[in-house]
Amino acid sequence: MNTQTRKFPDGFLWGGAVAANQLEGAYQENGKGLSTADVSPNGIMSPPDFSMTQFNLYHEGIDFYHKYKEDIALFAEMGFKAFRFSIAWTRIFPNGDEQEPNEKGLQFYEDMINELRRHNIEPVVTISHYEMPLGLVKNYGGWKNRQVVDFYERFARTLFTHFKDKVKYWMTFNEINVLFHAPFTGGGLLFEDGQKNEKDIYQAAHHQFVASALAVKAGHEIIPSSQIGCMIASMITYPYSSRPEDMFAAITQDRKTLFFSDVQSRGYYPTYINNYLYENNIKLEMQSGDLELLQNYTVDYIGFSYYMSFVASTAPEHEASRTSGNLFEGVKNPYLKASDWGWQIDPIGLRIVCNQLYDRYQKPLFIVENGLGAVDKVEEDGSINDDYRIKYLAAHIREMKNAIGDGVEIMGYTSWGPIDLVSASTAELKKRYGYIYVDRDSQGKGSNNRLKKKSFDWYKQVIATNGENF
Repeated sequence: MNTQTRKFPDGFLWGGAVAANQLEGAYQENGKGLSTADVSPNGIMSPPDFSMTQFNLYHEGIDFYHKYKEDIALFAEMGFKAFRFSIAWTRIFPNGDEQEPNEKGLQFYEDMINELRRHNIEPVVTISHYEMPLGLVKNYGGWKNRQVVDFYERFARTLFTHFKDKVKYWMTFNEINVLFHAPFTGGGLLFEDGQKNEKDIYQAAHHQFVASALAVKAGHEIIPSSQIGCMIASMITYPYSSRPEDMFAAITQDRKTLFFSDVQSRGYYPTYINNYLYENNIKLEMQSGDLELLQNYTVDYIGFSYYMSFVASTAPEHEASRTSGNLFEGVKNPYLKASDWGWQIDPIGLRIVCNQLYDRYQKPLFIVENGLGAVDKVEEDGSINDDYRIKYLAAHIREMKNAIGDGVEIMGYTSWGPIDLVSASTAELKKRYGYIYVDRDSQGKGSNNRLKKKSFDWYKQVIATNGENF
């Protein structure tokens, strides 16, 4: 009889996660082209500003492009085993459709990965994270155009070939299900009347599924030892009551996320989506061999973010108590507290999500985002006492440990924003996640110096004890 223990496995990948467009800065340096993030000055839910007349904090980030050695040294001091980051598509292919890559862009990531390796930190690379070349939006219409699949495959193959001896862990798209909620950010989609076109969204999703499968195929060919995962924005939806209608509403809400991991992990379109497409007269354009690609090149693991849970209700009187967070929304849960930004805090929900995903797919899970955005105060002595962050993270690590005790296979945990960076949803620096404080405000003012928060030494201890002390 195999008895499960509540203990993190040896080799567990503790670390942190970031995105290129939220911290690198240097947005036009060394041949980098413009991306969708470069024209989104107010966050990913706001309309783009193609004139680029508004101040955009994404352009400056926290200048990680020039300060990465200093920042990686701090990650190493905490004991990071892994660092999840994305490669800006526009640093490698500035317009997206070039035949040859920008060598200066490749060199930057080569240098950064070498620095990680020097500190024994495993690089975990997201191929596409909330940005794509603006040229692919303007000239091709974004991911609704089949040609973008070819451009992405070229991008992915270039990365695999160039970094094949240095990177084992990859993810094809960050929070791929964001396509439903922020189609410009997730797919470079624009709609003439401002109303979302479901046909274009589902078509873009299909193209991303094909692109992901082609990346898995290429990755396994070029780097036989590679592990390539999908990545979804995950949360659990509870029924507001025991009414059967509420239960089915919760299932329906969760399926909007699980659809994306179903296709990438199981290798086929689930019946509930096929029925939805048929009932709504949405006919996807597929090429011969697409379905075989999806079936034959499924992902090796399930990467996901977890910040909160939601509630579903069919009662009209609950519509007034809706809450939102990380691009999603649902009915407010009266049993939970919330962050300063209204994101409901539910550590046990992480255990539930882990069980849900592992029961569904029987593939390793990788928790690649989890954290608390808050307003941090620097005291007169320079200290930053973020006990609220420690409490939040400790509670979630405890439930992750409980999920391992349930028999769930979890390969790593990279908390979101180990260093303060620009918020994706609001394009500000006021909302901070890091163990490391960056002296910069939402107007780009400040020394840009780095300061350790109280949580810095706390997380260092968590990693040093492999999750035994938190």
